Amino acid sequence: QVQLVESGGGLVQAGGSLRLSCAASGRTFSSYVLGWFRQAPGKEREFVAAIRLSSLNTYNAESVKGRFTISRDNALNTVYLQMNSLKVDDTAIYYCAATTNRGYGISYYSDRGVYDYWGQGTQVTVSS
Repeated sequence: QVQLVESGGGLVQAGGSLRLSCAASGRTFSSYVLGWFRQAPGKEREFVAAIRLSSLNTYNAESVKGRFTISRDNALNTVYLQMNSLKVDDTAIYYCAATTNRGYGISYYSDRGVYDYWGQGTQVTVSS
């Protein structure tokens, strides 16, 4: 079992940057694939990015490619989402998720049903 706690959200102007963090409990953090999802008001929760056990393997939604970077530090039990060039459309609650399920590719890890554990979310608001 793992517990996830997000932090780092806030209010930022369009074009600005934020870094989200997700701290995980448990001694098996390195065995989890980790993802970030977001949910805007009135919309479905959508995939943002995921990172496999090796930080060499990451997946990003088309809407954030070139702007957002997911990374992890297994020694600190933490996954990060660096968000640059933020847009008003990035406004949402951002959730961290973890899974021990194994599949292949973005089509697998972009499915929120794959993930076993979720954090409580952190609000990101981008103003124009």
